[in-house]
Amino acid sequence: MKKLALAAVLSATASVAFAGNPAPAPIEPVVIVEDTSSSSAGIIVPILALILLAAAAASD
Repeated sequence: MKKLALAAVLSATASVAFAGNPAPAPIEPVVIVEDTSSSSAGIIVPILALILLAAAAASD
């Protein structure tokens, strides 16, 4: 009877010792690459501003 009780205690202790999650697996970061496209919108606005300034200066 003592051996049976000892086996029960050991099995309960072993199950508690292995309970829970293991160390979390490392997660690799996701790299997002955005393609840059050359846009003419970056040059159109300054050109329009220069045209408007030249027109305003010519009308004075």
